[in-house]
Amino acid sequence: MTAATTVHIVSLGCARNEVDSDELAGRLEAGGFVLVDEPSDAEAIVVNTCGFIESAKKDSIDTLLAASDLKGGTTRRVVAVGCMAERYGAELADALPEADAVLGFDAYADIDARLRRIMAGEHLDSHVPTDRRRLLPLAPSGRQRAASDVAVPGLFQPQLLEPTDDLPDLPSVAAPASGPRPVRRRLSPGPSAPVKIASGCDRRCTFCAIPSFRGSFVSRPVEDVVAEVRALAAQGVKEAFLVSENSTSYGKDLRDLDALPRLLRELSAIDELEWIRVSYLQPAEVRPGLLEAMCSTPKVVPYFDLSFQHASTPVLRRMRRYGSPEQFLGLLERIRTLAPNAGVRSNVIVGFPGETDADVQTLVDFVSEARLDALGVFAYSDEEGTEGVALPDHVDDDVIAERYERLSTLANDLVEARADERMGERVQVLIEGRDERGAVGRAEHQGPDVDGSVSIEDAAGRLAVGELVWGRVTATDGADLIVERER
Repeated sequence: MTAATTVHIVSLGCARNEVDSDELAGRLEAGGFVLVDEPSDAEAIVVNTCGFIESAKKDSIDTLLAASDLKGGTTRRVVAVGCMAERYGAELADALPEADAVLGFDAYADIDARLRRIMAGEHLDSHVPTDRRRLLPLAPSGRQRAASDVAVPGLFQPQLLEPTDDLPDLPSVAAPASGPRPVRRRLSPGPSAPVKIASGCDRRCTFCAIPSFRGSFVSRPVEDVVAEVRALAAQGVKEAFLVSENSTSYGKDLRDLDALPRLLRELSAIDELEWIRVSYLQPAEVRPGLLEAMCSTPKVVPYFDLSFQHASTPVLRRMRRYGSPEQFLGLLERIRTLAPNAGVRSNVIVGFPGETDADVQTLVDFVSEARLDALGVFAYSDEEGTEGVALPDHVDDDVIAERYERLSTLANDLVEARADERMGERVQVLIEGRDERGAVGRAEHQGPDVDGSVSIEDAAGRLAVGELVWGRVTATDGADLIVERER
């Protein structure tokens, strides 16, 4: 009997990509491949690329080149998938001959068969990009029926694979569910798991290319999300991290404006689940009913990932977004009235075409007043295929760099100041691991990976991963908190 081919999957970019990588892993394992932790142990390396901004694209290329450098040992083939592969396809293949194949989202359904052909030395035609917004009906109400015929990564009803004692960090092979449904194989086990509630985006922000390669917005039915989270919770997951390109649009194609509050209520009823976290909210779309549901539904943590992008109204209009400092501050006030200790994170872009010194000052004044727990600052750069490329009054690169440095420094100071405000605050912490000081985790106001962490002294090692404990903040280290556990 021929030994099964070993494969290692590298997942780059956001939590949505992590879900896609889990889908690829499940399909490959169900198709007879053996997943391994180390790239040097793999005969095939599959790189799930990110194509969001220039730095992410560079990281994807560097990762593919590093994987290719392993050829000649155990590794025989390197395959590019994911957003950058979908966005550039054959162009990426021509520029990067080190990759043995460049596959788009349409290849995911039979990724095991395709990888088997690649391993046998067969050349597969590289993906030819298309505007994926054209694959689904323009009207949201017609998308659910059409979505079954379109490749939408991560929108499936999965069978989850059970972990085993002999490989605690990688679940074992399990028989696939009956029918064509794929399995989800978690590559990053832990007490928190990202769960896709939707894919794609209908917004037309002039700086963003994501809708063109991720497609139009389509929601997962409530019952599918609940079934997946129920299975994850049965495997020990304590936090369901709900992800999408725009969570405030959830349900518009289901003809259910109450879909997200209803989803939160149904998830809250899952006994083993402790936390529910919602990511990526459009400030202009946060309805009062959703705000109240997020602040009152049991187990939904008071965490608001609000995509402000800027505060100057003229800049926001050129971005094809909506809002003003007054409106944004009013939203934050409503949130903190309902949940005084709520965590709020956001991202902003500096140097957008037409941005003036006065616009920058408006942004500075806004973030200085907003009391954000986390703030990412991005320097504008043209993205192919976006309207921003053709806008007049591009800002000089050296001016963008200066504004980026100014806002980044301010953001660090403000985030540290906001952490200091939490001194003495009583917080609940989800334990995720250990460091030299003891247990490490996150408080309710901290999202996975990007919003800081919590350290709790635990020299005896009594706190287990997945445990929830209460304590008080006694010190800070930047955005990170030092917490003394309640006895």
